[in-house]
Formats: sequence, C-alpha cells, structure tokens
Amino acid sequence: MSLQPAPASRVFMELVPWADPGRENHQISAVEAQPVGFRPHNAQVHPGAREVHVSGAAEVSASPDRALVTVRVSSTKEVAAEAKKSVCRRLDYITQSLQQQGVQTENVTVTKDFRRVDNAYHMEAEVCITFTEFGKMQNICNFLVEKLDSSVVISPPEFYHTPGSVESLRRQACLAAVENAWRKAQEVCALVGQTLERPLLIKEEETKDWEGQADDHQLSSLPGFLTIQQKIKSATIHAASKVFITYEV
Repeated sequence: MSLQPAPASRVFMELVPWADPGRENHQISAVEAQPVGFRPHNAQVHPGAREVHVSGAAEVSASPDRALVTVRVSSTKEVAAEAKKSVCRRLDYITQSLQQQGVQTENVTVTKDFRRVDNAYHMEAEVCITFTEFGKMQNICNFLVEKLDSSVVISPPEFYHTPGSVESLRRQACLAAVENAWRKAQEVCALVGQTLERPLLIKEEETKDWEGQADDHQLSSLPGFLTIQQKIKSATIHAASKVFITYEV
C-alpha cells in the first residue's frame, strides 16, 4: 500500500506573550483551550493564549487483494452418460491441477448443471477459483488454456477487495493526515523557538474515496482488451482525508 505525497497545506500560528508571566506554567481553562474561531463571543478568555493551527492532508491507495476466475466446462451428447463422462473427466483434471498448484480447497467452488436440450443431453460445470496470488493465477490459467480444448472457457479475472477494505483505508488516510499536520506543527514551532504541546482540537474536514483513476473511463469502453495490470489499476481504491488541528504552544 503506497502513501502518496500530501498536497501543500497552509499553516497558521499565534504567538502572543502571556499577559501575566505567573500563569505561564498553569493550566488554561476549557474556554481558553478552544480555538479562537470557536470561542463564544461573550467568553472571557485570557488574552495571552497561544495556539498553533495547522491543516494536513493525505491520500492512500490499495490494490485489490482478491481475484475471481471462472472455468466453464460443457458437453452435449445424445446419451446422458456420455455427456456426464465428458464433463467429469475434464473437471477432475482441472481440480487435480489446482491442488497440485497449491490452491486451497476452500478457495474452489464447483457447481454442475444437467438438462435436456432438444433430443440431446447437456451438462455444464462451473469452477470458481479465488486467488490471492496473482502470479500463480496467471500461471494456472495459462496452463489450463494450453492443456484443455476449446470447450473449456476461462473467464478473465475479476479483481476485488475483501470486505472492510474501504473503511480501513479511510482510517489510514485520516491517521496519515493527522501525522502530516503534527509534523508541520513540530517544524513550525522549532523554527520559531517554541515547544509544541497537547492538541486542543482535531477535526476531519473532508474525506473521500474512489476506485480507479480519472482516465479509467477511456479504458472501460474496451473491457475485453484490458491487460492484467490495467485491470488491477482500475480496481485500485483510493482514500483521501483533510484534517484541521489546533495545538497549545
């Protein structure tokens, strides 16, 4: 998961001397702890309250971590037993090949359908395989295409994310934005010879998430011609967050 550089953000700072030097090491009141723009108009606050206001932003992204490939095997024969035998023979070969390649049984789902078509019998089997290793997925698909005849159809992989991925990415973006704002506040305080104290306010002002890139609409018109890398890029999710933080100085 890559953390892209955060866009530039403005930094605001107030450094007002204490009106009463004796209060410098005393705790401030709850009203004084509020940022200037959030204090009640009639509140009596200490004129020497010192704060640093920073805003930070971050964007994170995550590539899909799952891929679904469907393999379909079918046969139409005048004799029911021959249709079943033809499909089951190739189905056994597919499942054995998956086991030999290290695909776990829980990641393979097999369904079978048998019916009459006019004066013949038609049987179709569907093998749904979930992959977490995309390199292994490509090797297995290439192997099956090479070893099996044209009656076996292998669908293009469908890339997706496990449940909860978007919410997890949103949290990561927010935490990264807070960290960026904190680092900026630290650097500003060090530059002007001040010490950054506790945060008085942390507010997430904006959050958004999206899938793919801005130019993906050009690729979506030709879904059958997308490469594996283009499909992964199109299924990549992004999350951005912008925060505003007030620190005591």
